[in-house]
Amino acid sequence: MDLSIIIVNYQTYDLTKQTIESVINKEHPFTYEIYLVDDASQDGSLEKLQQDFKEENADGLIKFIASPENKGFAHANNLALKQTKARYVLLLNSDTVIFNDCLAKCLKFIEEDESIGALGCKVLLADGNLDKACRRSFPTFSVSAYRMLGLSHFFPKSKRFGKYNLTYLDKNQTYEVDCLTGAFMLVRSKAIHSVGLLDEEFFMYGEDVDWCYRIKADGWKIVYYAGAEVVHYKGGSKKRPEKSKLTHEFYRAMYLFYNKHYKDTYPWIITGITYSGIGVMYGLKYLKNFLER
Repeated sequence: MDLSIIIVNYQTYDLTKQTIESVINKEHPFTYEIYLVDDASQDGSLEKLQQDFKEENADGLIKFIASPENKGFAHANNLALKQTKARYVLLLNSDTVIFNDCLAKCLKFIEEDESIGALGCKVLLADGNLDKACRRSFPTFSVSAYRMLGLSHFFPKSKRFGKYNLTYLDKNQTYEVDCLTGAFMLVRSKAIHSVGLLDEEFFMYGEDVDWCYRIKADGWKIVYYAGAEVVHYKGGSKKRPEKSKLTHEFYRAMYLFYNKHYKDTYPWIITGITYSGIGVMYGLKYLKNFLER
């Protein structure tokens, strides 16, 4: 098998169906399979998807995995990662749509360079703008500080201040980056076997950054490839936990990543400032959500 595509569904029947159809309704010059992992949905979406794609399931094209409980995005993807034997794996969000020959282009590109461990493509939002998360730098202390202070917003073309989302680079060019988005991440199975599965400590944010960090630390390239496109209906798959849960997990992911990769790198004063900054941002966001309610 050339490619295993992993899609996680959590109560997003219409979006998930659209994503699957954007893949199977095209002819592909490679062998592939789809793992549809349902993360303990309570809306009957799994049963409806199984009915919609029963022929593809019978043919082995789509394999359904039902998780008995929702343990997060990383855990759901790992259920499929433990089963796949394909040469490449694609993490694909349930709120994305594949354009034209996107998959064929990405597979061809990654196969031509055996040093690439993970490849992302141009991820566009519904309004046509670039999803900035598809090409990023690691959140070091300085990179994060520039973003928290708003300098990345005011000086997006600055190589120093715009480093987090690489806004100073041309979105139509291909280059190495630090990390990609889990909405579309094509990963070489050899790299996965070397660095391990997604870290399930991350519930639904940060697991993609952590995986890219480990892949890059293992000597593989992480590449943003501008020659292929997908649409990401960002936020569509967040009919998931309530807003307070999302906020909590977002800032918890920041803490987990720093604690895992940077705590022993920076002096204690920097670590203290970082933890305080995360706490202040969390508090302000929580207050904002509270006032909106």
